[in-house]
Amino acid sequence: MSTPRSPLPPGLVLYQMAIGHYVSRALALIAKLGIADLLADGPRPAAELAAKTGTDAAALRRVLRLLASTGVFTETETGSFALTELGEPLRSGVPGSARSSVLLFAGVGIQDSWKELEYCVRTGQPAFRKNSPDADAFAAMDPDAARVFDEAMATFAPATAAALAAAYDFSRFGTLVDVGGGNGAIMIGLLRANPALRGIVFDRAEAAERARKKLAELGLEARCRAEAGDFFESVPSGGDAYLMKHVIHDWEDAKAIAILRSCHRAMRPGTELLIAEGVYPPRIDQTLESRGAAANDVNMLVATGGRQRSEAEFHSLYAAAGFELTRIVPTAARLSLIEGVRR
Repeated sequence: MSTPRSPLPPGLVLYQMAIGHYVSRALALIAKLGIADLLADGPRPAAELAAKTGTDAAALRRVLRLLASTGVFTETETGSFALTELGEPLRSGVPGSARSSVLLFAGVGIQDSWKELEYCVRTGQPAFRKNSPDADAFAAMDPDAARVFDEAMATFAPATAAALAAAYDFSRFGTLVDVGGGNGAIMIGLLRANPALRGIVFDRAEAAERARKKLAELGLEARCRAEAGDFFESVPSGGDAYLMKHVIHDWEDAKAIAILRSCHRAMRPGTELLIAEGVYPPRIDQTLESRGAAANDVNMLVATGGRQRSEAEFHSLYAAAGFELTRIVPTAARLSLIEGVRR
């Protein structure tokens, strides 16, 4: 497939690509300051927003105007700023909020990692290994970063859970174990879609505690419990199926296999393994799906040491951990269910 022609000269298109970080860093700052929440009730002038956020009014106005040029805000004739439909998801606590995703992917942590892209390409190692060769991308995460990470992962959880439930029959399982299930958002969606299903959410202690509280708030504690632990060591036994959403792509092959072997030890022969994540297409073109897969793959290289995997690579991964990959089920979300069975 040929590259779509742009009405702009190629040099200008490349320039626009090169300054993309201007917008992403501005978005992260605006999300951090909570500007969208301050605009929830209507337009406000930059001076008022600056007073509430402890910033310089003139400087804040310049950043707001940059984002107004991209459609995140509008600038009124009186110089006030208002949210647009595009900017609404920057608010916290609203359905479909993207605030945590913006804070995660455009925030200082990942941005600093991308500064080391050359190191990553020359060595094949994630950025954090430059100064800490034996480090783990998640073990050293501070509590605030871990909270933002879990919130970002749960941002689209209701829609993702609905897509998984529509594409796959979870009702045939008695108990589903969500390994690395964060605050339980995916499990909650699947429990609601399958009234007879029971669940276990398994993750780090702080994430499991958030899941426990959420399950209690929703009255689901009788059908689902949250357990804490290290999935490299062990996972809860007794499940009829084991689910991992966007977990395995965070890890290099050796550690991904170690996680799968932990699941293997907890599972009975014939128990199903379900990995929910993207499958790298065999060839990259100009589609949004290809761009998403390629961007995510390089971000895994830089930030975690993981990778996006192709169908053939998933077959190899499953076989190395004692599973047989039985089928790949596409969903309406930007991921598939890679189904396997324990041998």
